[in-house]
Amino acid sequence: MTTLRRLVLRDVVIVDELEVELHGGFTVLTGETGAGKSILIDALQLALGNRADASVVREGGERADVTAEFGLPIGGAAAGLRAWLDEAGFDSGDDDSGSLLLRRVVDLQGRSRAWVNGRPATLTQLRELGEQLVDIHGQHAWQSLTRPDAVRALLDEQAGADSAALSQAWRVRKQALARLDEARSRQADLARERERLQWQIAELSKLNPTAGEWDTLNEEHARLSHGQAILDAAEAALSAVSEAEDSAEHRVSEAIHALQEVAHLMPSLADGLAVLQDTRAMLQDAGRSLNAALNHTELDPQRLAELDDRLSGWMSQARRHRRQPAELPALLAGWQQELAALDAATDLDSLAAEADAAHAAWRNAAEAVSARRRAAAPVLSRSVTAVMQDLGMAGGRFEVALLPQDEPQAWGLEAVELRVAGHAGSTPRPLAKVASGGELSRLALAIAVTTVGQAADDGAPADAGGDAGSAATAGTLIFDEIDAGVGGQVGDTVGRLMQRLGQHLQVLAVTHLAQVAACADQHLVISKALRGGQTLSAARPVEAGERTAEIARMLGGEQGETGLAHAQAMLEAAQRDASRSVASTNGTPATRPARRRKEPA
Repeated sequence: MTTLRRLVLRDVVIVDELEVELHGGFTVLTGETGAGKSILIDALQLALGNRADASVVREGGERADVTAEFGLPIGGAAAGLRAWLDEAGFDSGDDDSGSLLLRRVVDLQGRSRAWVNGRPATLTQLRELGEQLVDIHGQHAWQSLTRPDAVRALLDEQAGADSAALSQAWRVRKQALARLDEARSRQADLARERERLQWQIAELSKLNPTAGEWDTLNEEHARLSHGQAILDAAEAALSAVSEAEDSAEHRVSEAIHALQEVAHLMPSLADGLAVLQDTRAMLQDAGRSLNAALNHTELDPQRLAELDDRLSGWMSQARRHRRQPAELPALLAGWQQELAALDAATDLDSLAAEADAAHAAWRNAAEAVSARRRAAAPVLSRSVTAVMQDLGMAGGRFEVALLPQDEPQAWGLEAVELRVAGHAGSTPRPLAKVASGGELSRLALAIAVTTVGQAADDGAPADAGGDAGSAATAGTLIFDEIDAGVGGQVGDTVGRLMQRLGQHLQVLAVTHLAQVAACADQHLVISKALRGGQTLSAARPVEAGERTAEIARMLGGEQGETGLAHAQAMLEAAQRDASRSVASTNGTPATRPARRRKEPA
């Protein structure tokens, strides 16, 4: 499982230089309001590809610089991540202690640069990595519970539904219907266009121009039109080479004969004799070639007239269509392709059959998604309802409702609606209409903890399975003040839930609740102070007495003996709960999210 090991910030908002070492398990970030707790989360999101501008650069700094280091083990869910890195050209390493370094720099002009393992990367690549590394739930996560698309995505992820295949089938269906509608509305225009193309094709087909024919015709025409000149030149050349009494071959033969008479007297004449003999052989070859050419060259006025007619036809068609003659074959082929496309566009029966087939394919994909939604909805409903009982909503009930649609939709056969009953005996109603802001926050927390808990259970240990792209793939889960608006016993439950999640994943939480902070395995305190005339933020881990004092401050600022004793008691109780949770192997605690069933594909 990949985990966030280290976060380094330089000149980010009110941070001049900060390095935070992070452990596995459950980590909390606490501090006074405005100390900069959320700056760490914002900086991490910057390293994961979020949008940025010059405002993130600390006043007086030249550039904001964020580096996030993740542990990258071998095997398990990290195997797919390593494969992605290798395919994208980033070194993934080959040892179990490997690291994944993400760096982002933003300058005063808002320009941004990014690196992955020291190599330049695009923001798209950072975002793709971020989706595999970190899952962040902000304090306004409840807002997504009122958006239909977000609600469907939540259920489909839990159901393991192939929404991508459904979306593709919808696009194919939409395109097929658009082609059919266009053909129906343009029948008259298409018919006129088809008639025009047929006439043009018929006219040009009379010529029937073929590729390369224009050049061949011109070559043959040039040869025939200059036939007599060619014959005269060939005969003159043949006479000069071999047939005349004083031809070159005759004169060379005489020279050879003369040298042969005296060559034995002067050996140095042998080279010249050899050259003359070669020359005679070449002249003889030339004579034979000229004879052959003369035998195959004749004046053909009839063929020349035919070529004149053919070339005239080419030129006439070229002028008519305002093209170069050599372009006519391609022009004819293009018209024929256009006509074939028009024939297809005007074939309403064929287009209707395509549309019907596309609709049937979409329907099959939608029914497959619906089956998974129907199986997952009651499981998710029961799981969230169980968590609600310990989040100050005892007797309340959560329901994932599937509402059939009158018309086909891109997302399938039904809409997905979240409903809630705030207390026992009431009927669940649409969440946005009946839940208060505090209830919405608690519901968002219940859903987040439930869905992530199910994914962690399904994927733990990491190398035991778990689908790529599921929540179990992201080894780090962040809650950014998602517990705002809760406290008391509910806060205790929130802390225990996050503590339990920390046994499966790395969990980071920005919180103001002492009950949550007491359950953490690692505690970081964020503070700000005036240094060199500037207000700067810093972070440090606290343990033992310092941690007790911070818990006491969070309880209400009282750090006397009573407050410290209360804080120490909370820490000890949280430690006992953690020990019991780890040691327990039987039963399912009331606050433990129900395990998601995996439906057959």
